Amino acid sequence: MTELLHEPKPTPLALLLLGQGADPDSERGVECPGALPPASDPDLVDRAARARAALGDRAFILGHHYQRNEVIQFADVTGDSFKLAQQAAANPQAEFIVFCGVHFMAESADILTASHQQVVLPDLAAGCSMADMADIAQVESCWASLEQAGIADVTVPITYMNSTAAIKAFTGRHGGAICTSSNARQSLQWALEQGQKVLFLPDQHLGRNTAVRDLGLGLADCVVYDPRRPLGGLTEAELQRATMILWKGHCSVHGRFSPGNVDDVRRRVPGVQVIVHPECQYEVVEKADVVGSTERIIATIAQAPAGSSWAVGTELNLVRRLAQDHPDQTIVYLDDTVCFCSTMNRIDLPHLVWALESLAAGNVVNRIQVDADTAHWARIALDRMLSLPGPAAKAD
Repeated sequence: MTELLHEPKPTPLALLLLGQGADPDSERGVECPGALPPASDPDLVDRAARARAALGDRAFILGHHYQRNEVIQFADVTGDSFKLAQQAAANPQAEFIVFCGVHFMAESADILTASHQQVVLPDLAAGCSMADMADIAQVESCWASLEQAGIADVTVPITYMNSTAAIKAFTGRHGGAICTSSNARQSLQWALEQGQKVLFLPDQHLGRNTAVRDLGLGLADCVVYDPRRPLGGLTEAELQRATMILWKGHCSVHGRFSPGNVDDVRRRVPGVQVIVHPECQYEVVEKADVVGSTERIIATIAQAPAGSSWAVGTELNLVRRLAQDHPDQTIVYLDDTVCFCSTMNRIDLPHLVWALESLAAGNVVNRIQVDADTAHWARIALDRMLSLPGPAAKAD
């Protein structure tokens, strides 16, 4: 079938989807210096096409899987965050990298691309609530707590790709590595060969799911460090006993799926298979049939036989696109309410048009630049990941 069995009900999360409004606790700014075309402009598609043609090979447009279709249609390549950053680096002829994703992804692209390339984020408000849950000052304070507990020298930081450049650099400075949702197992295995404990940032669910489901650790081996509480809300003894010190962070999209959603969809859709992202809660992935990264979700459904039924626990734009691309399958959304990535969706067609027209006119807007020292240490952490055996190029 070509659509979800029923459309999810709107929620307050949907209010920011058209580039209007702001979340001051997680966003970096919402104003564009210049005239932003109205979403009602009937010429937006033609304007984007003209600006894109005018830029030619000078611009390379990256579209994340969670982007809306009106933006994806102009992407030169689509993919997950790390794949897109690698694609930017693989196209050195492009002077401008227009990243239709979120802030940490644009930072990764700036770290990996050449100095003559300029990375542009069409809306600076396109942040990531998970990445913003680990502030560098909080992480430095956490490390001081580990030193106080006498365990810092046996703790290796592993940082998920979905983190700020500053956190990636912290990881590089302290002997750690980056991981993706595809190679988290290899990264954790490597870390536990280097030390006795792992500080996993910033998504507690990916860290817990990988440690328990893939490495065979117990839930009791994991503790959650709350950066808003002294010593993370833990005792020194609890830190000393733990193998996995999980940062109290989560994805606002994947974290909302519940075990009840799985039970409900199995009642509604006979024979349905549930496939979810490892950023989901442990109780959800335990009930699912398949757990995997964004790229694995896409590949699994692409390879599934006609007539199969799937409930997909990931971002709604992607689920809708999967349903459109595979009309011979029944593809439904795991939740029954709207769950877009609200900050990702701030990259809409008006912002893309504004950015492309500005570049075509010789005005570089919303450039994302990572300072040299941060980029150096973040690149070291990324290189450590790339040196590990197994998959390393799929991020989400």
